[in-house]
Amino acid sequence: MKKLNLAIIGQGRSGKDIHGVYYLSADNKYFNVKYVVDADEQCRRISEERYKGCKTFPSYRDLLPLKDIDLVVNASYSYQHFGITKELLENKFNVLVEKPFARNRFECDTLIKTARDNGVVLGVFQNTFPAPYCIHALELAKNGTLGKVEQVSIRFNGFARRWDWQTLQKKMGGSCYNTGPHPFGIALEFLDFDPSTRVAFSKLDSTSLTSGDSDDYAKVILTAPNKPVVDVEINSTDAFCDYNVKIQGDRGTFKATTCDYKLKYIADGENPPRPVVEGSLRDGNHNPIYCGEKLNFHEEEGKYERTAFDEGTAGIYEGMYKAIALGEKLTVTPEQAAMIVGVIEEIHAANPMPVKFS
Repeated sequence: MKKLNLAIIGQGRSGKDIHGVYYLSADNKYFNVKYVVDADEQCRRISEERYKGCKTFPSYRDLLPLKDIDLVVNASYSYQHFGITKELLENKFNVLVEKPFARNRFECDTLIKTARDNGVVLGVFQNTFPAPYCIHALELAKNGTLGKVEQVSIRFNGFARRWDWQTLQKKMGGSCYNTGPHPFGIALEFLDFDPSTRVAFSKLDSTSLTSGDSDDYAKVILTAPNKPVVDVEINSTDAFCDYNVKIQGDRGTFKATTCDYKLKYIADGENPPRPVVEGSLRDGNHNPIYCGEKLNFHEEEGKYERTAFDEGTAGIYEGMYKAIALGEKLTVTPEQAAMIVGVIEEIHAANPMPVKFS
C-alpha cells in the first residue's frame, strides 16, 4: 500500500505531540510527512530532524503552488481554522482540520460547501469518537444491558489553571471551544445527532484560576425527543471527579474514565416484579419498615489498553486515508462536527462573557 503525502500546519502541542506522535508510530501505515509549516524557525529545524526528508515552510501559503500533497492537516490556532481551511479547500487540497471545526455553524457550513464545490475531502479531527471508552459506552447504551437509559453524565473535569492563549476570547480560547468538542461530541452521539437536540440549560463562567477572559467552567444539559438527558460538565474546579462518562439506565449503571470502567446491572428473571402494596409496609411485629431490598446485581470492571490519543488518532487517519484513496465515507463527518460547533455557539450566545483582552 502506497503512503499518501501529507503536509501539517502547526507544531504546537497538538501538531507535534498528538499528530506528530502518530506519524512516527507503528499505527501510521497511510501517510508520509512531506511538508511541515510553522512560523517558528526552531520548530522548523526540529521538524526537519524529526521527520527525515521533509521540507519546512514559515507560511501555509507556501504550500498552495505544490502539486504533490494528498492531505493537509490544519493544526493552527483555533481562531485560524476557518480562514486557513477555506483557502486550502479553494485550492483543491484535501484537509483534516483540528477541533474546533470553526467558530460558528455558518463558518462550518461554508467549509462543507467549499469542500463539496471543489471536489475534495474535508475531515475534522474529533479523535474521541474512535476512542475505546467512547465506543464501549455507546455500545452498552444501545444493546439493552443497561435497559432504558435515563441520563448520561459526561465530565471532562479537573483542578487546574491556564494562562496561555487558550484563556483568551480573542483567540477563540476557553473550555467550550478547546475541550468542548470532545464531551459535546460524545453527548450528541448518545442523542443520535438528532436535529431536534436543544440546549435545555447552560452556564459558563471564568473562575479565578484562569488568567484570561474565557470560560473555564461550563455546565450544559442537552435533550432531544425520546432520548436520555445528557448532562455535560467541563470544570476546572473539580478535584474529585472519578469518571468521564456515566450512563444510568433502569437496569444498571456504567461509568468509565479514558483508561478503565465499572459496570453494575441486573439481569432478566433474577429480580421478579413486586406487587404494589397500597398501605404501609410492616415487619412481623407490625412495625413500619422502609421499602427496600437487596437486588441481585452483576458487576464487571476492566481496563482499556488504548486511548483517544493513539487508537482515536489512528482511527481518524485511517478514515481520512480511505476517504481520499478509496472514496469511502468518513466515520466522523464534517456535518457532525458542525452540529457540535452549533451547540457551542448556542451556549456562548446564551452566556456572553465580558471581553477583557482586545
